[in-house]
Order: sequence, then structure tokens, then C-alpha cells
Amino acid sequence: MTSSTPPPVQPLPEDWSRALCVVAHPDDLEYGAASAVAKWTHQGKTITYLLATRGEAGIDGMRPEDAAALREAEEVAGAREVGVDVVEFLDHSDGVVEAGLPLRRDIARAIRRHRPEAVFGINHHERFAGGFTNQADHRAVGLATIDAAKDAGNRWIFSELIDEGLEPWSGTRFVAIAGSPLPTHGTDVTGFMDPAVRSLRAHAAYLEGLGDAAPDPEEFLTMIAAGAGLAMDVEAAVLFEVFDL
Repeated sequence: MTSSTPPPVQPLPEDWSRALCVVAHPDDLEYGAASAVAKWTHQGKTITYLLATRGEAGIDGMRPEDAAALREAEEVAGAREVGVDVVEFLDHSDGVVEAGLPLRRDIARAIRRHRPEAVFGINHHERFAGGFTNQADHRAVGLATIDAAKDAGNRWIFSELIDEGLEPWSGTRFVAIAGSPLPTHGTDVTGFMDPAVRSLRAHAAYLEGLGDAAPDPEEFLTMIAAGAGLAMDVEAAVLFEVFDL
């Protein structure tokens, strides 16, 4: 008889120095994973953010071109709170990101440029941990990130990147997906919640646009981290589904 007990969550490997975080929108990383980023930059690791869109469709009542500039600035400010200085945007269209070869190529290009040892992405499953239905952009970008991490190491996939002077990069050891309903690994973020809260609060205009649906950053992030901490027997944690490459 097969047991329904999920496998234990293992500590995420942290013997690396460079990582690339790939998500769909401004604020995706701030809803939980930023506390882990704060921990890693505190350790001296180099973390770069790559966003598929500028979140231009995310504020009801604000024209997309205005929202894009505002949300880009909020993302840069939020990243700075957790020690990230480089934030790049791919300019795919918010809300209608297409899960195709152009997206994979763009992410593979960034991986070849930044040469990360670890790549972090957003949940690609149909639901989040907790059962909430996932959004289409998250699913597209999450799956493309897993695929692109492999593509980046193959000279004959997107060979036009060679013409751009970008040699293949096979040094990415794993892709870790935040928000997955199937976590395999986690990292203890006890003591790193304050910068994560400041990082989410930097998205002030976006949170204001949510109205009554906007969470209190400190209450929300503390609750999420405490729930994840139960899986590791620590005060606060971030969980990931890890795909070894």
C-alpha cells in the first residue's frame, strides 16, 4: 500500500555564488522568496533579477504605459532592499505572456550572459501551494525557465546566440521553483524577514491599487514563512521545488 505522506523537505544547497531569479511580474519575488534573496546577498552571493514583463496590466485604472514605468521603479527599489542591484526586464506583454520559443530564447540569453550556478523561478503548476489557481504568465515563465536552463548549455539550441557572442553555459546546477505545491527543498530565512517586508512595501502603488484585497506585508509574509518553517522545523523558511540539471 502506497503511503500518502509527502517526502521530507531537504535543505536547499547553498554552496554557490551566483544566481539568476526569473519571474513574470514586478512583485512576484516579493511575495515570499525575497527573504531568501536577502539571506543570500547577506552571505555575499550575487543575485540578479530578470522579469518577463513590467507589470503594465497590473493596476486597474492606470494606463499600461504609466503603470509599466511605475512598477519598474518599484521593482528596482524593492530589489535594492534585499541587496540586488541588477534588475532586467524582457518586455513581454503582461497578462498574455506566450509560452513559446521566443520566451525560452530570451531567458537562455540571460543565463548565458550572467552564467549563474543556480536559477530560481516562479511556480509553473496550475495551482499554488495552498490550492489557489495559478496565473497564466507565471505558468509560462516558470516552465520556460526550467527549459531555458537546459537550452543555455546546448550550442545547437538557439545557435543564433553564438553570433551574439554568447557561448553556451552549462554551469547551472539546478532550477528552484518558488511557490510550488510540490516543494522538495527549503531554506531557513529566520532573521531575514524585515528586508523582505520592506521589499514588498516598496510596491506601494501596486498594493494601493489592490484596495481592500491588498495584504499587510508584514502579516502576510510572516504567515507564509512560518507555515513553510514547519516543514523544516525552523521559525521561518522559503520552500522550493528543485530540478537538478
